[in-house]
Amino acid sequence: MAQSQAPNRLINEKSPYLLQHAYNPVDWYPWGKEAFEKARREDKPVFLSIGYSTCHWCHVMERESFDDEEVAALLNEHFVPVKVDREERPDIDAVYMQACQAMTGQGGWPMTVLLFPDKTPFFAGTYFPKTARSGQPGLMDILSACVHLWETDRAALTKQGQALLRRMEEPEVRAKREISREDIRAGFEQLRRRFDAKNGGFSAAPKFPTPHNLIFLTRFAALENEGAAREMAQLTLRQMYRGGIFDHIGGGFSRYSTDARWLVPHFEKMLYDNALLIWAYAEAFQAWGDALYKTVAERTADYVLREMTGEEGGFFSAQDADSEGREGHFYVFRPGEIVSVLGEEDGKAFCQWFGVTERGNFEGANILNLLDNPSFADTGAFRAHIPALYNYRQSRARLLTDDKRLTAWNALMIAALAKAGHALERGDYLTAAECAMRFIETALTRPDGRLFVRWREGEAAGDGFLDDYAFVCLALLNLYDATLKIEYLEKAIECAGTMCRLFEDTQNGGFYLYAESGERLAVRPKETYDGAMPSGNSAAGYVLARLAQLTGEPLWMERSARQMRFLAGSVIDYPSAYCFALTAAMLSLYPTCEVVIATREPEIQNDVLRRLARLYLPNTAVLLKTPENAAALEYLAPFTAPYPVPDSGARIYLCRGGACKAPFDDLDELERRLAAITPAARPS
Repeated sequence: MAQSQAPNRLINEKSPYLLQHAYNPVDWYPWGKEAFEKARREDKPVFLSIGYSTCHWCHVMERESFDDEEVAALLNEHFVPVKVDREERPDIDAVYMQACQAMTGQGGWPMTVLLFPDKTPFFAGTYFPKTARSGQPGLMDILSACVHLWETDRAALTKQGQALLRRMEEPEVRAKREISREDIRAGFEQLRRRFDAKNGGFSAAPKFPTPHNLIFLTRFAALENEGAAREMAQLTLRQMYRGGIFDHIGGGFSRYSTDARWLVPHFEKMLYDNALLIWAYAEAFQAWGDALYKTVAERTADYVLREMTGEEGGFFSAQDADSEGREGHFYVFRPGEIVSVLGEEDGKAFCQWFGVTERGNFEGANILNLLDNPSFADTGAFRAHIPALYNYRQSRARLLTDDKRLTAWNALMIAALAKAGHALERGDYLTAAECAMRFIETALTRPDGRLFVRWREGEAAGDGFLDDYAFVCLALLNLYDATLKIEYLEKAIECAGTMCRLFEDTQNGGFYLYAESGERLAVRPKETYDGAMPSGNSAAGYVLARLAQLTGEPLWMERSARQMRFLAGSVIDYPSAYCFALTAAMLSLYPTCEVVIATREPEIQNDVLRRLARLYLPNTAVLLKTPENAAALEYLAPFTAPYPVPDSGARIYLCRGGACKAPFDDLDELERRLAAITPAARPS
């Protein structure tokens, strides 16, 4: 980033990504009225560039093009250049990603889009070098061709833009039937056909963790007693840990692997990936009891609490892949460095254990990994050396950390820490989750209960999107499961009500990405595909199904059924692309169990939570009734009204598949009955 010249308009923004471009010679505008009014007034196309602060190829395109005076001169004279942080404006990103995929069949970042002043796109792509290279067109050629057509044959651009817009506005697919258990199995079978039986995962290179696929497989294995699903999930979880995608020194996962073995990652670390991976490993530990899953979940959560948590509250968004202009430079080691830190004997043993050689496995250096170590699970002897190497690594040039707090991503981390806090019996994780939820409530929530998108340096901004509300509901429900505090159920119901009011299409089903009151873009999408994160519609489906189960209320049952009918239009044709939607559907398609535990004794309440942590109960709803919360619980879940709180001990009411058993009072008996429900549940 050249800083020898005056800054452009981005200098007044809060986004770390936009601030990275504040000293480009390109005369960038942030997205807003000023830019589009200028485009209309001067009759110029808009050059839209979308990216995020820790994106490696965004950095490359900046160095090659946006810091280049020749490119800047062309952009400044003939275009209105606009920069967007996709993490702050997921609506803009989603709409123009549709255009990019419609035009090229693929998408990614940086995203490069050319627009008319009315925001209609007529060209879209991703990264472009400055000049043509290896069969890839150059940005200068693209811009020059656009200028020529704009001045001599604008009708051709208009025709192209209208055709692109029609493709973006294709009508929703209406399902001919509802999602069934056959569709759930079809999703599993599709994953099985794509499964890499040697390395785990569900593709060749590049290979993404896609943790919600693993959560789906873990639950499917339990509910169907399906050994193949269990083996697929377990192998993938093991191999990801063994590979270089896991940071064996600092903990946490990189975004994806560039190879099929999980060895060489794309080194940036994203909050949402680590949140969903904590959830997946914690759930796997709860299901199967393998201590390795507990260790990986803890090391990932510890990384987040140590390096991704702000003093003011909340969690940072990401850490960069690059330092000193080189991707991965911060993370790799040479044997001599390790020996210098640990000493000759311990250093050589450590190198042998983690595959560190003189030849190296990444640009002459080494990504620590356990892929060729058959004793990978037994790292106890080397764990004592990790702090010294961590401290040595911290002396290197530090990675850029994007310190903005995004509501949606923070909510995913809260959901994950609540899950891990309960499943791993780690009170510190639960405390961190509750603190972060308070941060959302105080810093990212308006007085009327509506959510902001992001917070940075004391400023909250942006009207919340569907994902913000759906993920906050998810976090509140996981907090309720982990604590049985009625306040979290109350808040989840309130947040879900706001979500339905702002985003639901009550006529055609589904939820829009942005509210009716939001800025009108080229289209108003309803996203269903479960990509790197679950879609807002899948998360909404999960939330509504859980609320229906927890409350028994017809309102939530009807909303849940309506959302499942909408999701069927996407899911039925290719279910494995919608694994979190399938996970939501399992809540209503498989037998459920509802448990109400009535007691006035805090010791019993704590004992219940400890016992539940030892069981894997994906389709079970547990409600705690006490004298203090009885009125609120009976209002939220009226079916609990006939269940009195005893004067001493506990009274347990258990219903399974719509049939209620006689009440009983023995917690050991409760544990036995619950353990018998799910074949994959660990014995206590």
